[in-house]
Amino acid sequence: MNFSSVCMPLSHSSHTLLNPFLGNGNLLFPKPYATPKRRPSLTTRALLSTTKEVVLKDFHERRALKIISGLQNFDRDNVASVVTAADKGGATHVDIACDPELVKLAISLTSLPVCVSSVEPSAFLAAVEAGALMAEIGNYDSFYESGILFSPEQILSLTKETRSILPSLTLSVTVPHTLSLPDQVKLAELLEREGADIIQTEGGKCSTPSKPGVLGLIEKATPTLAAAYSISRAVKLPVLCSSGLSAVTAPMAITAGASGVGVGSAINKLNDAIAMVAEVRNIAESLSTAADRKARYEEKILKN
Repeated sequence: MNFSSVCMPLSHSSHTLLNPFLGNGNLLFPKPYATPKRRPSLTTRALLSTTKEVVLKDFHERRALKIISGLQNFDRDNVASVVTAADKGGATHVDIACDPELVKLAISLTSLPVCVSSVEPSAFLAAVEAGALMAEIGNYDSFYESGILFSPEQILSLTKETRSILPSLTLSVTVPHTLSLPDQVKLAELLEREGADIIQTEGGKCSTPSKPGVLGLIEKATPTLAAAYSISRAVKLPVLCSSGLSAVTAPMAITAGASGVGVGSAINKLNDAIAMVAEVRNIAESLSTAADRKARYEEKILKN
């Protein structure tokens, strides 16, 4: 199966396509395969099975809003600020780095489902046992900055391994924007077969707006909106449109076919806690309005 890459965030020659745990020959993570593979306890498996419906509820209602602190963001103060802003601003999920201590911190601050992001399947179990209810293979932005890309084969392998460790876990997988749009769709279809529960899109890193203001915000969101539109029509899974979104473009994601949006840097790069809450609230309100409008339209179509 052939996949092609487009929309590179850096020059093509500066990128490395390799094992996702390696960067120019150096381990990105300590001992990725050093610990024996463990299975979740019976209690953990039962909890994941009974909570999956709750975790996915907002996706099925097309109003999910996941606030992302960053896959490699281990700054406790920043993570705490992002989680608090998500909670107070009306988000439905929070997404943090895959670290048990950060999970404990997050669940002490919010009752929202906590998602952990990693490209190391063996790390998910400890985070889940600490209280995480969802996992994300994705949020690759920090790796792109280091010149590392992820191939479809690697992402499928990570998905299979995660499913073997945590078969009942709510699992979201990001489709890289570095693939051509047809290949993004192809990978999403394969991920659906491998048991992913949610497909996440991206694209903000490869978009350089040429206009200021609202026009620039729309330009910034175009790649991820295009991916959400195409993928949502090819799979039955909920699609989370993420990367480069704002209160202006979040409603467009719902119209395009997404079941929700993921927002990271628009929140976690702010230095003011009040500004963080205000921005989350703006996005949540715009998303709710779009979801209500879409629901009314679909109800009208069904009646006719």
